[in-house]
Parts: sequence; structure tokens; C-alpha cells
Amino acid sequence: MSTSSVLKATVLAFAVAAGASVHAQGTPINAAAFDALVAQGPVADAATIASNKWASKIKQADALRLGATQTSNLFSMLNEKDGKIRGFDAGLAQMLTRYILGDASKYKFTQVTSSTREQVLINDQVDMVLATYSITPARAEKISFAGPYYSSQAGVLVKSNNKAIQSYNDLAGKRTATQAGSTGPAILAQFAPKATVQEFQTHQEALDALRQGRVEAYVTDYTLLLNVLSQGTGEAQLAGAPFGPQDPYGIGLPKGSDGVAFVNAFLKKIEADGTWAKLWTVSIGQRTGSTNVPTPPAIQ
Repeated sequence: MSTSSVLKATVLAFAVAAGASVHAQGTPINAAAFDALVAQGPVADAATIASNKWASKIKQADALRLGATQTSNLFSMLNEKDGKIRGFDAGLAQMLTRYILGDASKYKFTQVTSSTREQVLINDQVDMVLATYSITPARAEKISFAGPYYSSQAGVLVKSNNKAIQSYNDLAGKRTATQAGSTGPAILAQFAPKATVQEFQTHQEALDALRQGRVEAYVTDYTLLLNVLSQGTGEAQLAGAPFGPQDPYGIGLPKGSDGVAFVNAFLKKIEADGTWAKLWTVSIGQRTGSTNVPTPPAIQ
């Protein structure tokens, strides 16, 4: 398939899964629209803040300590020209910062990986982690989750010239990358138990291994793979449709924190007033050609 065909097929697969139509792909984020939307987000009143210990601590510090990433094209990507991070996760984090502090820029950023997300919360290095963070029972034993605010499934990424792997059913005996500390290893154990799994610490390391031919496939969240394809290099393509159980993304908080109720109330507020849908459209929909906004998952 040509580069154009690969990208169109990829976007079509995503759009079909989301029940959407397709009209474009590979569109850069509309920075002005994103910034304007964040700047219009709600601000909590003093009584709402005062009634919550987690929010009050952030208010007193005059900064929200955020664990996140800055390399996820659709969810949280640093623009090196203006120094701003934009994307669906970044928008939620900045809106929540504004909701508590009245200023979306008052957050202190800490880079996290799949393997460090729980630890930075346990060590009180951050107030929350917002980084396409799947809610799992094992993680919920160590930390608390607000949400979910989004859901995904797993996907298989291969080089664009790979004809041998058409879906996860073809991974037996194949060198397959995934991220350590993510849901990838468990999904592979269930759906492709005969794959030769190699775990990498970061998304970028797994991608590099695929590009360099050290692995033949990369299995991770489907939405993270869309990040790769939305950059339009033409080096890779999705093998088959999304698979496996729905993967709910949550916002990580310290274990037992009353911040869960506070953040859930915030999420319900922006879902009800249409802000969630607008953020999805500017961060993901307009960039992947999907015109129908998905329904947010039910908040637990």
C-alpha cells in the first residue's frame, strides 16, 4: 500500500471503531482553538475548593504538580516553538489546573513513563498523573483513580512493508514490542501467548526498535498508535482492527485521596457542558478525520 493508502486505511479503521465518518487525516492541532478552549474552562468557587483537602493543598501551594508526558501527539505533545503542551490529556490537565487555581498555566510538569506513574504518586512527587493511564486492579491497589475519562483497546503496529502480520493472530513466534508497566504484556499473554515479547521502558524505545527492525510488531493502546500514524511518516501501519477489552483511562491520584470525588465532579461538569466534546474534537477528531464525538465512559 502507498503511504497515502496506509494513512487513509488507518484513519478509516479508527473512524469505523468510533462510529465516525472520514474526511481528513494528519492534520496539525489548531493551537489557537485549543488555547482558547482551555482559557474558557470553568473555575471552581472558593467553597468548592475549601471543602476538599486535595484541592485545598494545591490551592495553598498555588501550583498543581502534574505527572504527564510530552511526546504523545494526540494526547500530550510539547510544541518546542512556544513551549506549550497540547492534546487531549494536556487539555484536561490544564483545565483542571484552571478549575482549581484560576490559571491554566499554574502546573509543575514531571515527566512520567509507564513504569514510574505509581511511584511518583506514592512518593508525593506529584498531585496527579494524567497520561493515557489505564485503570487496572493491580494499580488500584497502590493508588486511586478518578474517571475514567476515555477508553481505548489494544492495537498492533508493524512496518508498512510487513505483509506477514495482518492482526494479533499472526504474532506467534514474532518479536513483539510492548511497554513495561503497561497493560501490553497482559494483553499479549491473553491474545498472543506465543509471541516473543520484548518489553521497553518507553513508547519511543519501542517505536525505535520497530523502525530499526529489532522487533516485528509493537502492541500497545490503539490511541497511542494513532499518535504515530497522525505524524504521517508512512513508516508504519496498523495490522488489523483494535482488539481486546475496552481499556479505560483514569487520572491517577494518591491512594485514598478525596481528590477522586473532586476530579470526578470536574469531569462530569465538562462532559455535561460540552467542553469534553469540544476538547476531543480539537485534539483528536479534527486530526484523525473523525467527525462523530464518542460518548465518554461512565465515571466510576
